[in-house]
Amino acid sequence: MFDAVLADAVIRVVLTGVRTPRMNAIMERWIRTCRRELLDRTLIWNQRHLLHVLREYEQFYNTHRPHQGIANTRPLRELPRPITDQATVTRLNAHRRRRVSGILNEYHHAA
Repeated sequence: MFDAVLADAVIRVVLTGVRTPRMNAIMERWIRTCRRELLDRTLIWNQRHLLHVLREYEQFYNTHRPHQGIANTRPLRELPRPITDQATVTRLNAHRRRRVSGILNEYHHAA
């Protein structure tokens, strides 16, 4: 059943080697993060809802969520210019954008 779903999605299955625990560590880390930040807090109604929520999380994960392994940057965004003017720092105005019914929140500087 699972192999048929992956084949329909044009996903190639790569089997892990014997006694190589670090071979799929990156994927295991992503799944753990996705579960902790999203799926443990969401009641999934059906497959369509699950796919919608996972697409939203993928976009959030790659464009907004800071990643410690790459100096708290976002993988699909360029680095923001640092704010050096002290007066600008004290007048920052942030706007919140709610995603996935408020489970995920994005904060942006208002122009």
